[in-house]
Amino acid sequence: MTFADFILQHEADDPVRLLLSRDKYPDLDIDLAATTLEVRRKLRTKVPEWYAVPSLVYPSRLSGEQCSSSETARYKALVCGSSVVPAKERLRIADLTGGMGVDAWAFAKVAKEVLYNEMQEDLVRATELNFSELGVLNVRFRNCRVEPGKVREVLDGFQPDVIFLDPARRAGDGRKVFLIEECQPDVPGLLPELFETCRFVMLKLSPMADITMACKRLGTHVKEVHVVAAGGECKELLFLLDRDWEGTPATFIVESGAVMEISGQAGNDDAGMGFGLPKAGDCLFEPGKALAKAGAFRLPCSRFGLTKLGNHTHLYVGEAVPEGLNLFGKWFEVLEVLPLNNRTMKEAGKRWPQAEVTARNVPMTSDQLRRKLGCASGGDIHLFGVRADAAEAGNYLIVTRKRYGSD
Repeated sequence: MTFADFILQHEADDPVRLLLSRDKYPDLDIDLAATTLEVRRKLRTKVPEWYAVPSLVYPSRLSGEQCSSSETARYKALVCGSSVVPAKERLRIADLTGGMGVDAWAFAKVAKEVLYNEMQEDLVRATELNFSELGVLNVRFRNCRVEPGKVREVLDGFQPDVIFLDPARRAGDGRKVFLIEECQPDVPGLLPELFETCRFVMLKLSPMADITMACKRLGTHVKEVHVVAAGGECKELLFLLDRDWEGTPATFIVESGAVMEISGQAGNDDAGMGFGLPKAGDCLFEPGKALAKAGAFRLPCSRFGLTKLGNHTHLYVGEAVPEGLNLFGKWFEVLEVLPLNNRTMKEAGKRWPQAEVTARNVPMTSDQLRRKLGCASGGDIHLFGVRADAAEAGNYLIVTRKRYGSD
């Protein structure tokens, strides 16, 4: 029985039970098989193109959890292909923190040649095998540690047009770290050496990173910031650095494939902004994860003419859905606006026994508001408990029906 046959035959099995019955499979690396089965389940929706090939092997559960989705990997490849000068027929990309290889696989689709480097030898061997199975033939493989003074050694004569790094956010003792310079490798410390070999550097950071702080630590060479969301979650932050760039970076938000530049509109200062309450028939806009992470709280008003509910209540009102904003959040039809008090909450819970519930900028959490309403989750009704800073400032219960956007 081949490895691929075993994987298909035992796809629904408990990997732990397989490990306990390892004596039944003396000719098979059962540890690799069990890990592969676990990782494949994560890849079914995350990287379906890989899931469709049962002969691929995955030696690391952690790499399977941390790898890019095919959607976000393709976006990184798109940014490299469009932002870097060389055309595809001569574009070269070096991925110095290769991991499981999903990003390098996407890079190989837009570049003439890719260098994949990974510190863990078992991942390098697995990725080389997997790329052969996937028909990816334009990738070089290296197994080196990226350290100061070693960049040229890692590249080994490869001359990239862009270098990509996704630094590990754990210290050597396993602790989680948050500062860029504490990650491995230390990108700010390596930048002078990276720029000696390549004009462009693309850096992937955790979606939890502070964008403003990251830009300060990376310096004036940050040319573009991409806030990438998919499936209702902010997945990653991308920073494109250009050795020849000195200035303010352009900022882009990405929501399930849709892209919008928000440069110059992403401030948090709402001073002087008008606030208002919706009326029945209006549309209520809830920003998606990318727009919220970018802090673009003025943009729905300044660019799309919406009215904000409150200074710290990031919900917006308009008579219709503005073209160009519909893909970057959720839209709701306003059915009713009520004062938020014990009587209206009790009545609303009886009228809408099934509804989604959100609390924004009021002295209770969404779960607390749901308990006060007494309604179960589900249905197309959404109840918002909010603070409004309009002329009639106060706390309100806005009854809506979802119309646009994805969960």
